[in-house]
Amino acid sequence: MKRPCVLVFAGSDPSGGAGIQADIAAIAAQGAHPLSVITVLTAQDNDRVYAAQPLAVDLLRQQVQPLIDKFAIAAIKIGIVGSRANAEAIAETIDLLRLRQPDLPVVLDTVLASGHGDALGADDAVAVLAPLMALATIVTPNMPEALTLCSGDRRADTQAEALLKRGCKHVLIKGGHGSNAKVVNRWFTADDSRSWSWPRLPGGFHGSGCTLASALAAQLARGKSMVEALELAQAYCQETLAQAYSIADGQSIPNRSVAVARGKV
Repeated sequence: MKRPCVLVFAGSDPSGGAGIQADIAAIAAQGAHPLSVITVLTAQDNDRVYAAQPLAVDLLRQQVQPLIDKFAIAAIKIGIVGSRANAEAIAETIDLLRLRQPDLPVVLDTVLASGHGDALGADDAVAVLAPLMALATIVTPNMPEALTLCSGDRRADTQAEALLKRGCKHVLIKGGHGSNAKVVNRWFTADDSRSWSWPRLPGGFHGSGCTLASALAAQLARGKSMVEALELAQAYCQETLAQAYSIADGQSIPNRSVAVARGKV
């Protein structure tokens, strides 16, 4: 059986909880195949990032070329980019692939820092994302990221409007950093909006944003509509958190295999 391929650009997390390690597991769990390009090397555990070193852009390009030469790319997922040079190289790759496939979906997880606020790259994180915003099919900021990207505006509808003006077609503002009993994720397009509500689970999780964005990219790669892909990816992510496990004190690790085994996707 042939699986659709998702081209992933993300940082490496040695703890295995987030970054490209999380992306690989989540994409595979959806029935797609991850093609992984590392953008940043990090030193981190399940709570903190202690160092981050973006890869040289030439090495990023060398990773990409054999993949796009041989494999049909059904979707792209972008996590940590690390540098403006890397962002521009990724943008060039998207432009090239869209010459062959104009509707190629691109999921941009707008990671600006770790959950603890630790830096994840060498350049200003907001400026780094600029070349990619207009190329993204959907961006998936959490509440603090949306606040930063939109210069302190706290209203989800005007945040979405500002992000859509940068060229992306869809915005999903995630509510995981709120304090209410329910996590509310809000989806916006130029002429439509919708929200989903999920029970807020106790504790903290390492790599939940990576899990959701990667699952979304995989579902789009499988040909799902945006709404259906959003519903499936959120249900999957919620189940991984409900069945999360501990590896040490601090944040738990989403169990990225349980949801599929239970028939949730």
